[in-house]
Amino acid sequence: MRIIVAGGDGFCGWPTALYLSKQGHDVTIVDNLVRRKYDDELRSNSVTPIASLEDRVAKWKEVSGKEIKTFVGDLNHYDFLSEVFRQTEPEAFVHFAEQRSAPYSMIDREHAVYTQTNNVMGNLNVLYAIKEFAPECHLIKLGTMGEYGTPNIDIEEGYIEIEHKGRKDTLPYPKQPGSFYHLSKVHDSHNIMFACKIWGIRATDLNQGIVYGLHTAETRLDPMLVNRVDYDGVFGTALNRFVNQAAIGHDITVYGSGGQTRAFLNIEDTVRCVEIAAENPADKGEFRVFNQFTEWFSVQDLAERVQKIAKEEGLDTQVKKIENPRIENEDHYYNAVNTKLRDLGLEPHLLTDDVIRDILRTAVENKNRIIEENVLPSITWK
Repeated sequence: MRIIVAGGDGFCGWPTALYLSKQGHDVTIVDNLVRRKYDDELRSNSVTPIASLEDRVAKWKEVSGKEIKTFVGDLNHYDFLSEVFRQTEPEAFVHFAEQRSAPYSMIDREHAVYTQTNNVMGNLNVLYAIKEFAPECHLIKLGTMGEYGTPNIDIEEGYIEIEHKGRKDTLPYPKQPGSFYHLSKVHDSHNIMFACKIWGIRATDLNQGIVYGLHTAETRLDPMLVNRVDYDGVFGTALNRFVNQAAIGHDITVYGSGGQTRAFLNIEDTVRCVEIAAENPADKGEFRVFNQFTEWFSVQDLAERVQKIAKEEGLDTQVKKIENPRIENEDHYYNAVNTKLRDLGLEPHLLTDDVIRDILRTAVENKNRIIEENVLPSITWK
C-alpha cells in the first residue's frame, strides 16, 4: 500500500513510518521539521540524541534494504501538498503532522493562534488534497482522548445514543477539550466528519491516549534510528517527566491532587493501531472513530510507580505535589470504551515495571543531556 506518514520525523510518526515500511508498504514521510525548531525555541532537547531526518532514512535503508521517500515541507502550503499527492498517489494518509502540546498552545495568544492555524488549516488542506487528487485515499487522523475531557459518564467511541423528549438519535460524543491544542483537534474532527458527508471521503479518527515507551523493534536496530524522548514541562508527558526527574535526583512533581486520570498507550501499540486502521479502511463516506488506548492511570499512580522503580535502581527520589498550572478537574470519574481496535486484532503491550525501567535507564545513560530547569512547568493556563 502507498502510505504517506505526515509528521514522520516526530515521536509517533518516526516509528510508525519504520514499522509500515518493514511490513512492506511503500512509505513516504512528509514533515516540515518544525518539532526540532520547537526545541530551539524552548531551549530544550530530546534526552536521546536524534539524527537528522536525512541520516535516519539513509540508515533505515542500510539496515533494512527498504527505502522511505521524504518530502520536507508544510501541509499549510497547498501547492507543496498538491505536488506530494501527485507524485505519490497515496492510498492512505497517516496524519501526525500537528503541534501536539497543550502547554505550548497555552503560552500566549501567538502560540494559541499558531496551534489552531497550523493544525486546523493543515488538516483542511489534507481533506481538499484527498478530494482533488486521491478520492479513494483513506485518511487516518491522529485525534486525542483529550477531546472528550472528563465527563461524569462513560466515554464512548466517538458517538453516543441520546434519548431526548421521547426521541432517539446517535450523535457525536460531546467534547470538553482542556486547551487550545485539544480544541484544534475537536475542530479537525468536525471538519473531517463534514468532508466525509459531502465528498464521500473515508476517514478514521484515532482518539489516542498519552503515548509512552521508547523502543519499537525497528528503532532498536541501530542507535541512529532511536526515537526521541521529551521530558520538559511543555512537551514531556507526565510519565516521561517523572522518569527523567528521577534520573537526575529531582523530586517527582505531581500537579495538584494527582487524581487526574488519563488513558495511556505503548508506542508499540501506536504503530500497530495505525496498521490495523490502514488494513481495515473506513467505508466511503464513513467517519469512523477509534479510542486508541489500552489502560488508564492517575497521575499519582504513575508517580508512585516511577518512584518504586527508581528506588530499585538505586535512585532516591521523593514524590512532591505542586500547584497545578492547568485548569482541570483533579479528582473525577473516568471510564472509557476501547473495543473497536481490540476487535480488529490489537494485542496490547501494557505498562509493566520493565517498560518504566527501560525508559529510566535510558534517561540515566543520557542524564547529562537533561536540562534541570526544564523539568518543572513554566506555563500556566491562567
